[in-house]
Amino acid sequence: MDSIMIKVATDFSPFPGSRYMSEGKHSGEEFRNNLLAPAFKKALEENKKVIVNLDGTAGYGTSFLEEIFGGLIRENNFDYTEVINRLEIISNEEDYLREDALEFIQDANEARNTDEATI
Repeated sequence: MDSIMIKVATDFSPFPGSRYMSEGKHSGEEFRNNLLAPAFKKALEENKKVIVNLDGTAGYGTSFLEEIFGGLIRENNFDYTEVINRLEIISNEEDYLREDALEFIQDANEARNTDEATI
């Protein structure tokens, strides 16, 4: 399967910020809205994979990562199975970030399913 590559350090910023755009530059919300969600939409349309390379930055706050990955489910309403099957996360410098990202996706999906069950 062909892929769309996003390298955070060079395609966005070597200094990722906080969660929301209102909190400053290079936020997770900005990354998701401007890069990740459009790339994921394109990947769905063209049957591609999205590869997010997290290496090369000064580091990540948990809120940034939760916003970009959990936000795909929570804010952009992408299907959980599609996200899991089409998203590849590279983090050779900090290998735990990949696992954290997958947990954020799963948590957002569980929260969405809980919310839907209570409606």
